[in-house]
Amino acid sequence: MLAKQKNTSQMGFYSTFEEQLDHSHPLYKLSLAIRWKIFDEEFSKLYSSTHGKPAKAIRLMVSLLILKQVRNLSDESVVEQWAENSYYQFFSGEDFFSPQPPCSATELVEFRKRIGSQGVELIFKESIKVNGDDANDDNLSADTTIQEKNITYPTDDKLYKKIIKECQSMAKEEEIELRQSYTQTVKKLSTIQRFKKNKNGSSKAKKASKKIKTIAGVLVRELNRKLTPENLKKYNTKLNLYERILAQKRSDSNKIYSLHEPDVKCYTKGKEHKRFEFGSKVSILVTQKTGVIVGALNFNSTEHDSKTLAQTIEQHKRLTDNSIKNIFVDRGYRGQKTINGINICVPKPDNDITKTKRKRHSRRAAIEPVIGHLKSDYRMNRNFLKGVTGDEINVLLAAAAMNFKRVMNLWKQGLINFLFYILDEIKMLIIFNQCLKKTF
Repeated sequence: MLAKQKNTSQMGFYSTFEEQLDHSHPLYKLSLAIRWKIFDEEFSKLYSSTHGKPAKAIRLMVSLLILKQVRNLSDESVVEQWAENSYYQFFSGEDFFSPQPPCSATELVEFRKRIGSQGVELIFKESIKVNGDDANDDNLSADTTIQEKNITYPTDDKLYKKIIKECQSMAKEEEIELRQSYTQTVKKLSTIQRFKKNKNGSSKAKKASKKIKTIAGVLVRELNRKLTPENLKKYNTKLNLYERILAQKRSDSNKIYSLHEPDVKCYTKGKEHKRFEFGSKVSILVTQKTGVIVGALNFNSTEHDSKTLAQTIEQHKRLTDNSIKNIFVDRGYRGQKTINGINICVPKPDNDITKTKRKRHSRRAAIEPVIGHLKSDYRMNRNFLKGVTGDEINVLLAAAAMNFKRVMNLWKQGLINFLFYILDEIKMLIIFNQCLKKTF
């Protein structure tokens, strides 16, 4: 039998999303579950009522940040896809379809700068509240991981060559005539370095590396001499950074590994495939029963894991009203037994351990896949946001996105279970009808 034709005369770009969209879609439900007024009240204080051009709606900008992290997209991609996706637009508070991009990608950068890590923490707080009672648990699991920064693998030669290039561009910009530019000399020395594994090549490569470092030092000193006092103030931070890099040694602590990200730290985790990781340390708190992330804090330091817990617990108190009894950790947290009356449970040989405690220690391992998903699915594997504030924002957005996605998956699962229930009922009715036919 041919299907009846649908009446599409009232469906189009000018009909509302309430009429068009599926009300059981997870994004549709999430848009109704989030309390958007909280963001309007908090973030409206950061805008001026008299100066500047009219800003984009706060709900629009917050929703774009959430969608970017939930869907694992870049700023450019989320803006492009918003113009193509009706659910994205409804999630952002729109009533009608708009084929135009909502804003430029750079406006997302400015909005992140405006609200800062405190504003993003409010989004993370809302993601915990959306999970409801699932976020209420007095037994938590904790672990740390490394959030790698978007830098190349650092070597001294790379840093020296970058200093030379930046010094040359600085001289060109300020119209300073250098005694020698060293462009061709650096090219020849780089060629020598390429053959360091050849016979008698290592000694020549070492000499070439020393010469490159000397050239970098010569250019920095020459700029210090020839720049005017006004321009010296302008480039003072950069030149000081170059001098620090040229003065640092292999055994020094707090070394600089990148010119554009000087706050990056080096971490050795003992991994076979990756001996060193360059970025920042992240502390994660997860509920043991449900796996909701209730704490996510970034540390731009190389302190011991046990010393990160106190600040993460403070963050948990700020975001939730729940109390904590026990935090289950791995042996990397040895050293502290209690923090503010909370038991820090480190696994150790114990013959008298109870079954419940043993289960909770085993359950602690469930935090590892949470960290894996944060890295692979929610943009924490490689942080592209700039500076220390960028590190903090990326961690909080990743944790918030995973909490939102957890609720969306539960709604999906509930719908699927309901459909399976209906199918089972239909099958039972068919079997019952067949039995009735056979009897009569």
